[in-house]
Amino acid sequence: MSSLVLMLVGLAILILGYVLYSKFLARRVFKLNEDFKTPAHELEDGVDYVPTNKFILWGHHFTSVAGAAPIVGPAVAIIWGWLPAFLWVTFGTVFFAGMHDLGSLWASTRNKGRSIGSLAARYIGKRGAALFLVVIFLLLLMVIAAFAVVITGLLVGTPSSVIPTWGAIGVALLVGVAVYKLKWPLVPVTVVGVVALYSLIVLGDQVPVILPDDFLGIGPASFWIITLFVYGAIASLLPVWILLQPRDYINGVQLFVGLALLYGAVLIGALFTASKPELVAPMWNTDVPAGTPSLVPLLFVTIACGAISGFHGMVSSGTSSKQLDKETDARFVGYFGAVGEGLLSLGTILAVAGGIGSVARWEEIYANFGAGGVNAFVEGGGALMENGIGLPASLSATVLATMAVLFAATTMDTGIRLLRFVVQEIGDAAKFKINKVWATLIVVAVGLGLTFSQGLDGDGGLRIWPLFGTTNQLLASLTLSIIAIMLIRKRRNPLPALLPLVLVFVMSFWAALEQLITFADPANPDWLLFVLDVVIIVSSIWVAVEAFIAMRKAGRDDPEPADADERLVAVREDL
Repeated sequence: MSSLVLMLVGLAILILGYVLYSKFLARRVFKLNEDFKTPAHELEDGVDYVPTNKFILWGHHFTSVAGAAPIVGPAVAIIWGWLPAFLWVTFGTVFFAGMHDLGSLWASTRNKGRSIGSLAARYIGKRGAALFLVVIFLLLLMVIAAFAVVITGLLVGTPSSVIPTWGAIGVALLVGVAVYKLKWPLVPVTVVGVVALYSLIVLGDQVPVILPDDFLGIGPASFWIITLFVYGAIASLLPVWILLQPRDYINGVQLFVGLALLYGAVLIGALFTASKPELVAPMWNTDVPAGTPSLVPLLFVTIACGAISGFHGMVSSGTSSKQLDKETDARFVGYFGAVGEGLLSLGTILAVAGGIGSVARWEEIYANFGAGGVNAFVEGGGALMENGIGLPASLSATVLATMAVLFAATTMDTGIRLLRFVVQEIGDAAKFKINKVWATLIVVAVGLGLTFSQGLDGDGGLRIWPLFGTTNQLLASLTLSIIAIMLIRKRRNPLPALLPLVLVFVMSFWAALEQLITFADPANPDWLLFVLDVVIIVSSIWVAVEAFIAMRKAGRDDPEPADADERLVAVREDL
């Protein structure tokens, strides 16, 4: 089958989802109102609460939620065949991720920019909220530790990505000053910023940076890990307009440039070259390697970002809701942010299913479960761009590796900021005030401790990563339960939240139980992961039960009085 056909069908599904379904959610379910005073205006402080242009905020939101996960997940899950991955990415983005991301952004905006953990306390109860915070803390810890290792692997394995990775910080700082201090127009600033970033990519391809085995008394991996945590700590403490917003915005634009190159390579390669890009991966793989888990339920937790992800709800409620200029911007920022991630996952499927040169090479890469990942994406995508648009293989690899590094880095520094919020919330719950500097130091200390817990090569950063998929998806289902409770209390249609909630909770809970059995295998037990999995399972059950009770109570109680702005929307619709 032609890669072009798969690309066009996927693009059509995602575009129709945004044009039609997101409009239905915005108007009929959430009833977004541009006259509502958002937390960014009500609580503006110039640090976390900053009214932001929707395009810049979309860039921050999108690159923060994307990271490397929408690349890694589909690149691993394609071992079951390209069709299951394609269906879950496209329809999951439209009906699951879009609803979840837009809904959590709306829910937080309607509650003064409170985080999902704080919303759990209000809508589910204090006991459920306490357990909710446990799940959130573990998930964010997994993200910052694992992404530090992933980024380090790319910086060491693709040294041409070093200069553009760190040079992007300078570009972001200049963009922030130009937009916020000098008040220059966004479009020319964007063009100059993207040109500068891609110039750094070309420079990096010509001047790769390879650190010696003994650099400042430590190895390259240790140096990059420590540097990343120091950078993340500083970035998380700075006002969002200085670095976080402009860095994420420029990264978001460069992602779409990179995706345009990838999709353009498929189109041009199919129409104008002799070597047509064909899918070499099986449509449905019935001959998976020994030890590969069953497609159901593992597909639904292997591909999280790019279909639905609980981490997105933390970004929506942790940073994005505090920067939303108008409530109506939530459709573009939240739902289209999910669509952007779906486009990245679809591009990954095209790269690893159609960019790998032959069936034999594909089978060589996917000789066991867990293979593929970012390296398969870089290899396949690089081949597509070289064959389709003539971009040299080394430069193509640099473009894709830099893309992966920059997204993982933005997710990591946003994760540190979010985990700082969680530490402060835990302190508040314990009646112990923790300022943001001390909270950040605690986060960095715990993150570095986990990352180096198994040696200076950083393998400890991936120690608890096997729990990420199930934890992430359980958190998504619990976030959907909060959205559903709010809708029920307002007497609006909760089905767009309840239907994804049920499927995601069942699949992720099923996967967590299967993992529990694996961790307790007498031949190769892993008691740390077993205990953590038990904690996550028990916490999720408890929160789910309390959420169900809260839903029933919300249905029996009197409807929540409509705010003045909601009554105004109703009048406008009647007119």
